Amino acid sequence: MTQPPYSIDRATLETEVRIDVFRASGPGGQHVNKTNSAIRLTHAPSGVVVIAQDSPSQFRNKEIAFTRLIQKLKRLNHVPKTRLATKPTRAAKERRIGEKKTRAVVKTTRSKTIKADE
Repeated sequence: MTQPPYSIDRATLETEVRIDVFRASGPGGQHVNKTNSAIRLTHAPSGVVVIAQDSPSQFRNKEIAFTRLIQKLKRLNHVPKTRLATKPTRAAKERRIGEKKTRAVVKTTRSKTIKADE
């Protein structure tokens, strides 16, 4: 398996993809049970597998499968931006220290009330 970015050009994909044709399952009656209209595309470089069995037409299923494959490869190609570390502002530091002091007061007063009951 190669690393992203994968090509999403239709002509390139047709050379990289293995196409399997099989009988669709599910509703559709006799026509679905007799024709090989479902398509499975296996993209070898990425290992992505896409199935389309929505339509009774093999040609339409092939178009749907390629559309789904391109969508999945676009998601795989997305590289998130690297985050830059930033220093907290002086106000943020002061807020944090103020919250810690408030919390400390709450905890110390809680422990004193417990001792007073004993």
